Order: sequence, then structure tokens, then C-alpha cells
Amino acid sequence: MADFTAARHAARRLPRVNLVMVLYLAFLMLPIYWLVNMSLKTNDEILGIFSLWPQNLTFANYATILTDASWYMGYVNSILYVTMNTVLSITVALPAAYAFSRYHFMGDKHLFFWLLTNRMAPPAVFALPFFQLYSSVGLFDTHIAVALAHTLFNVPLAVWILEGFMRGVPKEIDETAYIDGYSFGRFFVKIFMPLIASGVGVAAFFCFMFSWVELLLSRTLTSVDAKPIAATMTRTVSASGLDWGVLAAAGVLTILPGALVIYFVRNYIAKGFALGRV
Repeated sequence: MADFTAARHAARRLPRVNLVMVLYLAFLMLPIYWLVNMSLKTNDEILGIFSLWPQNLTFANYATILTDASWYMGYVNSILYVTMNTVLSITVALPAAYAFSRYHFMGDKHLFFWLLTNRMAPPAVFALPFFQLYSSVGLFDTHIAVALAHTLFNVPLAVWILEGFMRGVPKEIDETAYIDGYSFGRFFVKIFMPLIASGVGVAAFFCFMFSWVELLLSRTLTSVDAKPIAATMTRTVSASGLDWGVLAAAGVLTILPGALVIYFVRNYIAKGFALGRV
């Protein structure tokens, strides 16, 4: 009888839970829908009337971005330095995380905490030193300049995530591989890396997302040749005001790379939240 009563109460609560979830998802998707809605309108329609969908559907805003080099090169520049940063961060973080997970040395805990303090600092703290340094050595307005600057924040995060995954792999696997005659490089690539593939995917995802959305350093360290899309979006002001349609289209296209990355690494992210230190 008690089980029947509990089941009946659970059945009554289920529609309420579903309604709450639907309302929550609708609330989350509303800004994205409105951004897409604006991107398909003319500037006059955006400023003139309030409508839930375009009255005069137009793709001119997307055509402007895809045919104007000053716009689409912003996406190219962003993808270039984000990819460089992700590769650099993971490449540096893998051996560092392995050392923290497998060896104990003097000051290891203090060093591990010190790495995370760089992640705690806001990018504005490092904007001026990076600008002065890169201007002196000729790296200003280059893709590698932004990629290197972002490693200051992404490497500690990647080390922290990967160390949690590596600590979950038994040390006996390392010892067995060495007894079987594996060199460290061969063992790391052939055996160890597949075991922490989920962790690499999660770390790469967070490195990509931080570098993609970060604006202050990428805008401070670039001018023309390596200017990212986030900085390009601030130049839509003209004598007639903001070009809202083009700006909305640029926002939609800026969301797409992140959405694609989430789609392709979604399984790794799920495993990462379940198993790793995320």
C-alpha cells in the first residue's frame, strides 16, 4: 500500500517537473532565439517595430559578414589562435599533470596551488605587461601572441583537470608497461593516452572555450592582422548608429564554433564530469 501511494505521488509530481524543465529551457533559449530573429531582419525593422519573427526575411546580414574580409577574417584569426592555444596548452599540461600525479617532490603541493593562482587572476592584470613585452620583441598583432597569452590561464586549468584523470589510472599499469619493454614515450602514447582520452577531451574543451570568448587580451594584443571576431564586432558603430542586424548575425556565427565543439566532445565531457576532476 505504501509503495502504491508513493508511486501515485510521484506520478503527480512528474508533470510539474516536466513543466519546470520546459520553462527553464525556454528561458535559456530565448536570448539565442532573439539573436537569430534579429539577424534575419533589416535594421529598420529591428528599430521600428516589435515582432516575434521577421516580417521581411533577409539574409543580407549574413551575406555582409561572409563577403566582407574585415568580418570573415575575424573568424579566421580567432580560430587560428584558439587552435594554437588549445594545442599548446594540452601539450604542456600533459607531462606536467603526469608528474604531479605520479611523483612526489619537495614543494609539489605548493607548486600545484601556485599554478591555479594564475587562473584566479583576471586577464586585466596581465594586459599591460603582455602588451609591453610583445611590443618589444615584435610579437604584437600576431596569432601566436594571443595564443601564448592565453596559455597563462589555460595551462593551469588543463593540468588540474588532467591530473585528476591520471591519478585515477593505477600506477601498476606504468610498471607493467616498463617490464614489457615499453619506452616512456611509447607507453604514454600507446597505452596511457587512450586511458585518459576523456580527460584530454574535457581539458581541450575548456581551453577552447576560454580562448574563444576571451576579449580583453585578444583585443589588447592585436590591431589589424590578427584581430579576432569579438573585437571586430565592436566596430559596427557608424554615423547612423549600431548596425544591429549585422551584429546579431555575427553573434549567431560566433556561437556556432562553440556549439560544434560541444557536440563533438559531448561524450568526453559527460565522462569527465563523472570520472575526472571537473
